[in-house]
Amino acid sequence: MINLFKELQSDIEAIFDRDPAASNLLEVLLTYSGLHAVIFHRLAHPLYKLGLRTLPRIISQLGRFLTGIEIHPGAEIGNGFFIDHGMGVVIGETTEIGEDVTLYQGVTLGGTGKEVGKRHPTIGDEVIVSAGAKVLGSIEIGNNAKIGAGAVVLDSVPDNCTVVGIPGRIVVKDGERINHEVDLEHGDLPDPVKEMCGCLDKRLSNLEKIYDKLQEEEILDDIEDI
Repeated sequence: MINLFKELQSDIEAIFDRDPAASNLLEVLLTYSGLHAVIFHRLAHPLYKLGLRTLPRIISQLGRFLTGIEIHPGAEIGNGFFIDHGMGVVIGETTEIGEDVTLYQGVTLGGTGKEVGKRHPTIGDEVIVSAGAKVLGSIEIGNNAKIGAGAVVLDSVPDNCTVVGIPGRIVVKDGERINHEVDLEHGDLPDPVKEMCGCLDKRLSNLEKIYDKLQEEEILDDIEDI
């Protein structure tokens, strides 16, 4: 019971550290669904470790019904865990989450099939998984990693990396750019699709300029005559 209160204390402190909207303790306790989901999990997980199955799952499903966040009671979650907003978050049975991890709405820490044993990801310390990201399979996400919004991560990620895209690819490692990408904050990560469209638009613009120049020099008319 003492450990439970220590864990919840660290979870509450994490909210005040990472969410500027948190103004007072009463507000956090009454209105933060992410905290409510974590409380349900902190209650269900010890029962699951004792070998019980039905009761922890009932507690988990009650938490899911009330918060929109599904955390399997078998998942291992470290202190300082913060789910911001949280609607649609799913955390699988064999997931392991380190210290001071932050998840945003729509995140899935899931499996990739019907494999048995360890089939969900292991998340290191101080990791940020942005809105809508999917981290799938028995892979490892290193300490201090950032997973961009909407990314689908299927391979392990080293420490201190930023991952974006579908499938996820590393764009920053240990503070150094990979392929000239830029390390930006969680809310402003690189958008590969937008970048590609921008490149195509620039290329089309250059081709139009070349076409106009050829028309002005009447080169196109000479080619058509030939």
